[in-house]
Amino acid sequence: MPLLRTLTSRCALLLVALLRACLTSGPALGAQAQPARPALLRLAPCELEHPLGITAVAAECGILSVAENPEVPTGRQIELHVARVPAVSRRKLPDALFILAGGPGQAATQFYAGTAAAFARIQRDRDIVLVDQRGTGGSHPLPCAALDDDATLALDAPRIEQAARQCAQKLGASADLRFFTTSVAVQDLDRVRAALGYGRVNLYGISYGTRIAQHYLRRFPQHARTVILDGVVAPTEYLGPAMALDAERALGGIFARCTHDDACREHFGDPQADYHALRAAVSQTPVAVELADPGTGATTRLNFSMLQLATVLRLSTYSASQASLLPLMLHLAQHDGNFAPLAAQFLAIEGSLNQQLAYGMHNSVVCAEDVPFYRRMRIDRAALEQTYLGTTQIDALEIICRVWPRGIMDPDFHEPMHSSVPALLLSGGNDPATPKENAVEAARGFSDRAHVIVPEQGHGQLTTPCVDDIMARFITAGTAKNLDISCVTEDRPAPFFTSLAGPAP
Repeated sequence: MPLLRTLTSRCALLLVALLRACLTSGPALGAQAQPARPALLRLAPCELEHPLGITAVAAECGILSVAENPEVPTGRQIELHVARVPAVSRRKLPDALFILAGGPGQAATQFYAGTAAAFARIQRDRDIVLVDQRGTGGSHPLPCAALDDDATLALDAPRIEQAARQCAQKLGASADLRFFTTSVAVQDLDRVRAALGYGRVNLYGISYGTRIAQHYLRRFPQHARTVILDGVVAPTEYLGPAMALDAERALGGIFARCTHDDACREHFGDPQADYHALRAAVSQTPVAVELADPGTGATTRLNFSMLQLATVLRLSTYSASQASLLPLMLHLAQHDGNFAPLAAQFLAIEGSLNQQLAYGMHNSVVCAEDVPFYRRMRIDRAALEQTYLGTTQIDALEIICRVWPRGIMDPDFHEPMHSSVPALLLSGGNDPATPKENAVEAARGFSDRAHVIVPEQGHGQLTTPCVDDIMARFITAGTAKNLDISCVTEDRPAPFFTSLAGPAP
């Protein structure tokens, strides 16, 4: 997902108030956010379509104009794309659910179009509100295809810097890239809340969206009723340096599960051995593959190298259903020379994600909120270089951020949270992007909380069986106290495929 490729970007503590001010290259927004003034927001019937055209959801859509720079309300305006999916009940409850997407760079409307079923229980009684964060979707999008994950892995340092400079110049002609960060986005959220007439709202954030949700609580606690954090980024965390280590650990978890599964072990032995052998081989000599593109059906040729393998490995660890194919695909490639399943998976991933993420907005966020603080961390480059992702991505981010305008970040942005807003935290037991330890750290900031860890699952628990019920009951109760979460102990990850026909009978 960009830094998380998913869906999923990040940071740490500043030492003193003076140092905080110095570390923020642009003028920080005031610690006391100004009350949002109700603005004109008219909604009309619309459809929210999945970017791949898979699904469409009926909704009401509108545009809210806001100042690009909140400190200059009469300055240049940008348009926020807002959608509301009305509650089913005619006696709907007054506190809507606002959904915050990940990335950073994904639009909330696109995310919801692919996950609406998971919110159906909540929508029975509450409106669902979607605000495409500034820089994404229909809200003054900041695309930058030349700097997607594949490009930054494939290009050398001079070409990455050149692409970043060109992209920043192009986007900067119609936008001040300093004002497309989380600290500004939470003010947009509250303006939408006020414009739609909600007093208090519930929040659901996934991955990077958990960062937005927590910062909204910091700025506007009086307007938050409950918060659900799915795949948690702790406020004190910088995202990036641990990414490769977390991804490698999650991959090892999948292989360990295979060796403890009778059918998987019988068919594939030790998939870790296949992985290391294949990784060494394609790092030396890419393999020419011809196959039908899974999206178009057209005959496609590509050289399958470490770049393609890393993409498949990373995204295959995001969900147990994708992970169920991994030992088989590695075995077919290593032992039969059949790279078509791995190549098809790569093409499907690449086509899906690159259409959903605004990399210009992603850069504005991470170049303000994460990368500048890498120098505060002790980064073990030797350990990173042993992973399949290596140091390439964090090196690329540092190069990009040398030339990207440094954005706005509130002085207390990375300080620990202290909130009385009831919180439900959701973690996958084998998450490659936001490990459960992140949620343990974030949970300390909430006095009313429940932390659900779903064994063996990856990144984002929204579609895991029974989680939709837990979320609905949590919001209805308005507290995490005495919340029954026992159903997750019955969850089992998808069984491993032992052939292209499916799992063993």
